[in-house]
Amino acid sequence: LDVTDFKHYRINHSKLFADKRNHINGIENFWNQAKRHMRKFNGIPKESFWLFLKEYEWRFNTPNPKTQLTQIRQWVRQYLI
Repeated sequence: LDVTDFKHYRINHSKLFADKRNHINGIENFWNQAKRHMRKFNGIPKESFWLFLKEYEWRFNTPNPKTQLTQIRQWVRQYLI
């Protein structure tokens, strides 16, 4: 992934450690896992990056494989059958 068009912001952990629902450690955990997951693809087209990211976001927020499968089956019945 070419990241030249992305902006990287530094976080001052002592000032912005937690903001209501969002916690810096949780956000950093998500990004570290997402990057590790996406490295498996050996490059992602820039125009498809958001789809890969949304898929990983869903996997991250639905960690139980059985729940994932149930949800996929529900989507298939709802949208494809």
